[in-house]
Amino acid sequence: MMLADMHTHSTFSDGEMNIPELVDFYGRRGFGAIAITDHICENKTFFGRAAKYLNYTLTEATFPLYLEIIRSEARRAWDEYRMVVIPGFEISKNSLSNHRSAHIIGLGVSEYISADRDILEIIDAIRAQGALSIAAHPVSTRKFEKQTYHLWGRREELRDKFDAWEVASGPVLFDEVLRSGLPLLATSDLHRPSQINAWKTVLHCERSQEAILQAIRNQELSFQFYTEEGLDRHAAGILRRPHLAHGSLARLPRHA
Repeated sequence: MMLADMHTHSTFSDGEMNIPELVDFYGRRGFGAIAITDHICENKTFFGRAAKYLNYTLTEATFPLYLEIIRSEARRAWDEYRMVVIPGFEISKNSLSNHRSAHIIGLGVSEYISADRDILEIIDAIRAQGALSIAAHPVSTRKFEKQTYHLWGRREELRDKFDAWEVASGPVLFDEVLRSGLPLLATSDLHRPSQINAWKTVLHCERSQEAILQAIRNQELSFQFYTEEGLDRHAAGILRRPHLAHGSLARLPRHA
């Protein structure tokens, strides 16, 4: 078993830590796997152009360097921490309307994909790389911030398209996603160090990218709330996937 965080951001988009700092940040805390998932924003929209102006997005020009650094740091992470680092991105389609906004995470990616493409095209392009597609924070995050409801509004249509849906992207467990019967993944959506205090995924597989992606596909995982005070205090906060599948949801753990 290993603790994993499959949604983190570096200074290649809007994160506070660069990629080597992220590797050390998680490696020193004993994580078994992380994914670096910086934003790819649209080129044709106001929000996308603003993100590019602020250097808050990957571009087709910066993407090769981004992948090169992740791959180099993945080798160091394994040598120093026995931690797997997976290349990823977060396709970010932002609109004035929350119900038209959608974010899609790709895990295990090897090529740039434009955020200007149609959602179904993006999902197909991610899968064509042998990567996973994850519906990011599809419901309210319960925070005062831009929300992304479009994927959740189309969840029946997209049910079989995504490999997993985020059941948490921070300290809040999304009850409606938890009860949906969809495949799940819990992440931090970490942009700054304090956001480490959040729900995480515990993976039940070997420490390799291939095994990790397959474990997410097969839902061989559980969820645990992590704080800097340690994991033992939160043993009661573990939710195992077989229990969820059998509907044992009468009492959910506290996760304030």
